[in-house]
Amino acid sequence: MSDALTELEADVRADLAMIAHPGAAWLDPKIGPDGKPALDVLIVGAGQSGIAIGFGLMRSRVSNILLLDKAEEGKEGPWLTYARMPTLRSPKDYTGPDLDIPSLTYQSWHEARFGKESWQELGLIERGHWAEYLLWLRRTIGLPVRNGCELLEIAPGPDGLLAARVNSAGGVETLHARKIVLATGQEGMGGWMIPEPLRHLPASSVATVADDIDFEKLRGKRVVVIGAGASAFDNAATALEAGAVEVHLLCRRAQIQVIQPYRWLTFRGFLRHLSDLDDAWRWRFMRTILEMREGFPQPTYDRCARHANFTLHEGAPVEAARETGKGVELQTPRGAIPADFVICGTGIDMNFAGRGELSGVAGNIATWADRYQPPEGERNERLGRFPYLADDYAFTERVAGETPWISDIHLFAIASTMSFGPSGSSINAMTTAVPKLVHGLTRGLFRADVARHWASLSAYDVPQAVVMRPARKMGEMR
Repeated sequence: MSDALTELEADVRADLAMIAHPGAAWLDPKIGPDGKPALDVLIVGAGQSGIAIGFGLMRSRVSNILLLDKAEEGKEGPWLTYARMPTLRSPKDYTGPDLDIPSLTYQSWHEARFGKESWQELGLIERGHWAEYLLWLRRTIGLPVRNGCELLEIAPGPDGLLAARVNSAGGVETLHARKIVLATGQEGMGGWMIPEPLRHLPASSVATVADDIDFEKLRGKRVVVIGAGASAFDNAATALEAGAVEVHLLCRRAQIQVIQPYRWLTFRGFLRHLSDLDDAWRWRFMRTILEMREGFPQPTYDRCARHANFTLHEGAPVEAARETGKGVELQTPRGAIPADFVICGTGIDMNFAGRGELSGVAGNIATWADRYQPPEGERNERLGRFPYLADDYAFTERVAGETPWISDIHLFAIASTMSFGPSGSSINAMTTAVPKLVHGLTRGLFRADVARHWASLSAYDVPQAVVMRPARKMGEMR
């Protein structure tokens, strides 16, 4: 480690010590059925969101926590797996998992790692550097993380606890926790979509943008990418750079989307208070934003457009697909397009039952369609499938009383977007969204223990001062 990073870590410790008040422990361990103290909070996902949530809890003196991630250390999140852009798309000065501690910002880490001049010259953050920064942040804060550990199922446990069945190299075990946070990023509450006309095609011919694609095998091949968001362009560019003979990108819209609504909404009022609005306003804002879809920056487009064998097709939704002796053929309003391989960048759909960890309760998780019926001109069936979350990011019941324990499962992922705006999957929302979630978690933990706190206050008899009374003289009036 460089001297500059060592000094930075000393600054971090000093900064956190200065703002440690109040430092009193306030949670007593709750004993699980195995005789061991149950976790106060189990966080599933140790990527950027999980790190920020864990940090926020530790600053609130909730230290009996654990982060799980199914990936190996350093491979959490998309940055070194299916993220295929050279840099982050967010501006370099967007803060996030640092939770407004200057010495923990990416800028502080970058300057210690590469120098102040490098930061001044930097345009956008390299995604590999972002992954390295997140790992440094997690280690510097001292978060307890278990990698290679996959959540299999959440069920109600005894005495108000949740039982999380997890699988790791050591086998399957059950962890007990008072609360569970699903900080599962993009996948969250569903799966990556393959458009219906392509679902009958062999898996060897179709993949999603989140799959582990061997792009070297696409050298000399005809590739079609469906979708026109940033991730779709990233995959098209990666195929072109790997030597694909031709790449076609199909945009279902008449004109490609170049406006980025997430740039508009990056202001404190929206990020902090969208969730305080009534359902009609929340739906109106998020439907407009999500139907616009996320735009892409100029370098993302240029990375594809510089190749003569790249073709963008607007107004070209896939209407049908069939296998041929030479690959597959996609039928669009603009004609048939042959391909050897198809990559789907069509987003994620909500599918609670498809999440193994929630399979036992999927039918009673309330959705937006269960709670709000928009006017005729504002309806959207896909967005209606998003979960309708409480003000602490917790699941709510479709039928009250059937599964009350799900109020201790909190969702911080892309699926929380309809209820809270761009939280759970966006760097720009962390400084407002994570404190809101942590506040909800600590509120629930405090309320559950209110009788104990009252008993503690009632028994509190620690004097703060000793009063010395002068002795009375003989003959003094009594």
